Amino acid sequence: MAAYLFVHFTGEEKDGEQVYFSVSKDGLFWEDLNGLSPVLRSRIGEKGVRDPFCVRDEKNGKFYLIATDLRIEAGKGWEKAVHEGSRDLIVWESEDLVSWSEERSVTVGVEGAGCVWAPECVYDAKKGQFFVFWASHVKEEGDEAGKHRIFGSYTADFKTFSPAEKYLEKSCDVIDTTMIFADGFWYRFSKDETTKRICMERAKELDGAFEEVKSPVLEALYGVEGPEIYRLADGRFCLIVDQFAQGKGYLPLVCSDLSSGAFEILPGDAYDLGVLKKRHGGVLEITDAEYERLKKAFPA
Repeated sequence: MAAYLFVHFTGEEKDGEQVYFSVSKDGLFWEDLNGLSPVLRSRIGEKGVRDPFCVRDEKNGKFYLIATDLRIEAGKGWEKAVHEGSRDLIVWESEDLVSWSEERSVTVGVEGAGCVWAPECVYDAKKGQFFVFWASHVKEEGDEAGKHRIFGSYTADFKTFSPAEKYLEKSCDVIDTTMIFADGFWYRFSKDETTKRICMERAKELDGAFEEVKSPVLEALYGVEGPEIYRLADGRFCLIVDQFAQGKGYLPLVCSDLSSGAFEILPGDAYDLGVLKKRHGGVLEITDAEYERLKKAFPA
């Protein structure tokens, strides 16, 4: 892989909660595609999507794009979004990243869940399926009040999903998490809703016991969410975090060895996130041919 596709939304303005595409040759300098307009629109469910995430299925050559069924711009407000939101994922699929199926909705949220937010997935080679995970606000027996927990489900085709099971729970809400497999470990980055910071953990198995990886830089970085982790062409890892508290969009941090937790915040001249402000999305490694195809189909 020699290039990158960033799928994202832009905010709560009109058309902001749809799917935008940006591409990069190095994972740091990005070019917004399609004349700064959405590439994909949801016309079902809440008629808007947030937190899009794209994955490649190596077995069948398809790409799947999943997203949160939510449109805050519609005016219902965050309280309703948390407690009375959609329990569906919105799903698109494609064989070339250019021609996409019509969007479809799949109900994955557990009974009583108030929402299904920030879906992502990783391929579990041991099971031969994708593990899809998301945040749902649920009030369980014994809870004084409900909170966000991460739930997960397995799928082979993004049409049929196994019953959702609780995957990650902390003393506070957890609304965002992302994972990458590197050097024999699954590294997990999650937003702590109490501290508004990103915490880092690792485990040998997806369903194993995760241990904290200390990272002074992450511990000092306040007011961020929507973490995404991917590997740069030079072998370093890039963690991008959405600076929601300051309304600044994404900030990249790099690290050569994830086990060290030693991230470095890049200076402003070391990256360019393009014209559009990028809100919580996902980064996919793509080939040169796919990069050129996207630029031709959706010119800047």
